Amino acid sequence: MKPVLFISCMLASIFCSSQPATPVNIFIISTDGLRWQEVFRGAAEELLTDVRFVKDTALSREMFWEETLIARRKKLMPFLWSVVEKGGQLHGNRDVKNKVNVSNLYKVSYPGYNEILTGYADPSLMSNKPRNNPNDNLLEFLNNKPAYHNKVVAFSSWNVFPYILNEQRSGFPVNSGYNRMSEKDAAVNMINKVQDSVLTKEATRYDQLTFLQARQYLGQFHPKVLMLSLGETDESAHQKQYDKYLQQAKNFDNMLAELWYMVQTDPFYKDNTLFVITTDHGRGSKPSKWYSHSMLVEGSSETWLALLGPGINPVGEMKSNTQIWQKQIAATVAGLAGQNFEANHPVAAAFQLPVSVYTKQHEIATMSFPTLLLSSPGALFILSLLLISMRIFLQKRNSHLQQ
Repeated sequence: MKPVLFISCMLASIFCSSQPATPVNIFIISTDGLRWQEVFRGAAEELLTDVRFVKDTALSREMFWEETLIARRKKLMPFLWSVVEKGGQLHGNRDVKNKVNVSNLYKVSYPGYNEILTGYADPSLMSNKPRNNPNDNLLEFLNNKPAYHNKVVAFSSWNVFPYILNEQRSGFPVNSGYNRMSEKDAAVNMINKVQDSVLTKEATRYDQLTFLQARQYLGQFHPKVLMLSLGETDESAHQKQYDKYLQQAKNFDNMLAELWYMVQTDPFYKDNTLFVITTDHGRGSKPSKWYSHSMLVEGSSETWLALLGPGINPVGEMKSNTQIWQKQIAATVAGLAGQNFEANHPVAAAFQLPVSVYTKQHEIATMSFPTLLLSSPGALFILSLLLISMRIFLQKRNSHLQQ
């Protein structure tokens, strides 16, 4: 074997053995019924000054208003418009013809979450009635894969999620509504006590309680797949309280920031956790219908999507004239995890993104050759061998030519 070929084989062997792939962690995070208009434009002036929807218009304007659209949306959702815009992608700004829509006919929550998580707009799921979902979902699919088995969990404010995810069949824990945490430690006991003290327990738990439970679980058990679904944006909108709706949107952004900071300061999650941030449906696009959504309300199918983490090229706000459907999210996320999502129903194909599946092998493949050489154990030794071998080879070649 020629020296150069021999050394090349040694290099390949070292790189393959010393750089194992690490399956990406996946966090799917949703807030119920948050319009794309607020995400991409910030507070709407015609609603912010409407006394039918805002208790104190002067105070609300001070809290949420800026003269320019760019400043306004960043004031409402600073994490999205700093960290995500710089390091990820934001889809769904219809002002630049970038569209995200639900495919289901009904434009309400159960059909919407089903579509996100199963990749299938099931026409038989017509309402928010709690019934066990017959459709396989992405989370249970991942839970059945060795890399993710028993490392999947869901937390939701809305108490219908055990049915949407079919907890009985899926085989992973779903904490929703005012369910207590079963884990035993001082922090969990405190969260349970606060939750138990809520006098009127509605169908949607306070988002802060849901978030605290999820954060505690993440720190204690380090699941690889998390579904975190928050709901108070939708609750405030249905109450026709635009000021409160904006505050809940801002709270959601704050929770995203806190969760991202936690992830990026934890060695288990750092630089290997994908955030998929979205909503289940839109709302009325007309000022008189902003608080409502259904198959009869214009704008209810219009949603948005944000992506941050490994495999996501940092292109920021998407401004291309493209269309994404909610049912495509499941296959896209599965692909980013290196999986082909298969289920007991049709699954929509993944949408095209300027992304590449992130693995350690991919990282190596995109390195320059000098960087590759110097990034592996023993690389300098191998490089020295390679140079010596090449020198010997050239000396022998020159000697042969001289003869």
